[in-house]
Amino acid sequence: MPTDLSLEQHLAGLHGAMTAFARYAGTAGLDVPVPTCPDWTVRRLVGHQGAVHRWATAALQGRDLDKVAVEKAGRSNDDPVEWLRDGAIALVQALVAAPDDVDAPTFLHDAPPPRRFWARRQCHETTVHAVDALAASLGRRPRVAETWLTDDTGRALALDGLDELLLGFVPRSRSRLRSPEPVAVAVVPTDADHSWRVEVGEAPPVATRVDGVADGDRVLTGSAAELYLALWHRVDEPASDVWPLWHLSAVG
Repeated sequence: MPTDLSLEQHLAGLHGAMTAFARYAGTAGLDVPVPTCPDWTVRRLVGHQGAVHRWATAALQGRDLDKVAVEKAGRSNDDPVEWLRDGAIALVQALVAAPDDVDAPTFLHDAPPPRRFWARRQCHETTVHAVDALAASLGRRPRVAETWLTDDTGRALALDGLDELLLGFVPRSRSRLRSPEPVAVAVVPTDADHSWRVEVGEAPPVATRVDGVADGDRVLTGSAAELYLALWHRVDEPASDVWPLWHLSAVG
């Protein structure tokens, strides 16, 4: 999984997402439903994200963690949003303190070294769930223009997120993205000089990053941010014949 972002850029992305997450969660209220996560409330969303931050910190530090118990404790905390912030701060401290060659688990296809892996993964995990908090504050799926991913920094983060999603998540054996007949899906951002080709069949998908415009039997195009959030099912989907196939996947 290539990344064009540095560790510092992933940490900055995590910081920006946490700022947005806390703001939108506070605006929405803890007991408001989350349109992008059926059956979830903001309280459950906050508990989930705070537990994931603490789980990532434990992985970097070689500790075991009962994620279910931690999430339950976060949901029942007197101030769950402040609890969420505390976990994010501890995660950043662990990432900064970890050596480049830290021995820690990773779980995506062709993952980068653990320190870089966890900084990247938590940047995107937090970004996607911050969009969930925005959806809760709006009472509907947001438009990309309503997010904080509309400038060049947001475009770069979205392109990195597409690399992680398409080259890291999609090719895993546990992915349910399958087709009885071989089909190639081209994911083509309109604001980048590269794209992706995902070959889908009965075996785990094979995804490739392509210089220029990838070809495919089915084509999905839009801005990097539109593609990033649509493929994670967080915004309304752009017109394409990709979606009946994509909704079978287990990536979002």
